Amino acid sequence: MIIRQFLSWTRDASIDRRAEAAAALTRAYLYGGLDAGAAREARSAILALLDDPAPAVRRALAQACAGCATAPRPLVVALAGDQPDIAALVLRRSSVLTDADLVDGIAVGCETTRTAIAGRLGLSHAVSGAMAEIGGVPSLTALVRNRGARITTGSLLRMVERHGDDAGLRDALTTRADLPLEVRQAVTARVAASLSAFAIASGWLTPARGERASREALERGTLEVSANAAGADLARLVSHLRIRGQLNAGLILRAILSGRMAFAEAALSDLTGLKAERVAGLMLDPSASGFAALHRRAGLPAVLLPAFAAALSAWREAGLQADPSNATLSRRMIERALTACETMPLAEAQSVMALLARYEAEAAREEARIAAKAMEEKARRETRTRMQILDAEWRLAQQLVSQRPDRPAVPAIEFVPIQPAAAKGGESVESVLDSLSDGLRASVREARAQVRPLAAAPIDLTGHDLVTIDVQPIVVSQPEFGAVPDPVRIDAGVSPTHEADAILDAIPGALIASYRADRDRMRLAA
Repeated sequence: MIIRQFLSWTRDASIDRRAEAAAALTRAYLYGGLDAGAAREARSAILALLDDPAPAVRRALAQACAGCATAPRPLVVALAGDQPDIAALVLRRSSVLTDADLVDGIAVGCETTRTAIAGRLGLSHAVSGAMAEIGGVPSLTALVRNRGARITTGSLLRMVERHGDDAGLRDALTTRADLPLEVRQAVTARVAASLSAFAIASGWLTPARGERASREALERGTLEVSANAAGADLARLVSHLRIRGQLNAGLILRAILSGRMAFAEAALSDLTGLKAERVAGLMLDPSASGFAALHRRAGLPAVLLPAFAAALSAWREAGLQADPSNATLSRRMIERALTACETMPLAEAQSVMALLARYEAEAAREEARIAAKAMEEKARRETRTRMQILDAEWRLAQQLVSQRPDRPAVPAIEFVPIQPAAAKGGESVESVLDSLSDGLRASVREARAQVRPLAAAPIDLTGHDLVTIDVQPIVVSQPEFGAVPDPVRIDAGVSPTHEADAILDAIPGALIASYRADRDRMRLAA
């Protein structure tokens, strides 16, 4: 009864109310523990809501049932075929969908639904294979980044074959931890081909030179990929190269000249059908007829046999000490191979010697790069050491400065005001003026008014107004550390050149003489 009322109510309710009611009804059916009758009615009502024209209602249904393993299969399958944003909710999470449902969703869906499927947990090989054949770059990138997805080597190679030019997909492939060697080599081949095509399109290289540069770059990359690989992985790699037509004499010769004997053994073993141990034994004695037979059985050009034998002889004489992690060409082995080819007719040895000459130039450049890098690293270490020494010296100097005793305090200087000096004979200026006659006193006062004070007088640099002050020498003894000296009193004595002397000097000498004579007579009369 309640379910029928709910369906009747949904005919007139708003879209938001219907979506909210659909989600509540779905959760009640899945997790509410309804009895059998109510569960049947709720199931029918939920399936009836699939016909609701509002996408919000169907999206609410998908959100409610996507994570439930007991959701009705008809409901989930119907939602998986809905519009992409609704279908992606159940395609990404629902465990009700089978691999067949997912493969069908990949085939008829769009990149949105394929990307949702690519992100599922525990994706099977079958679904990953279907995605590798149909999916685009976004879905394939999501599939490769899904660490829980199980992907076969063939599916990975198919991805590289279809969309290997995309940098994002190549980056996702190379960062995958379990990426097989052959897939990594295929990615390297696509990178080399892309760079060659770009250089040719830009006009930097001719098509022939670009093709050769791409081939040699691919050979170097292949040897780098195979570094420290196990025997089984190397066997799969060389088999992949043979199927792709990339296992040639030039690659095997480069492997020998680079000291990659494990790769060369695996390649010759794959080409001849012999066991790797048997091939390794024949390579230890390259001058014997057994190695020549191995060379012919592998289908390698006869003109390369002297170069192969000479390189292997140089490798054996070096003590079999080649570093398997270093793919750098050996100049010693190249020189031995060039020497062996000099005795051959020019028409036959021309192409081989040209190839060896390019290898020699490449080896010289690589050695120069290594030497330059070593010198740079040495200079960086020396600079770092020198900076550490300077830093240590600076810290030591700071410690020594902080441990020195305090400097003595600067002596305090107390300035003592200079009092005007008294007039000669103990007489003040006023007493001298009072003893003069009226006319003489007026004359002295007039002369006194004409005397300019030193502070107000302008400085005459010609020497007329310069005042000379004789300062007594000051002797300051150095105090002991830690002792605070007493303030130093500086008493600057001045000469009798003061205001009274200036006034007296302004009086004519005859008047001064007559005044002194009159004063002496008055003293005698008294």
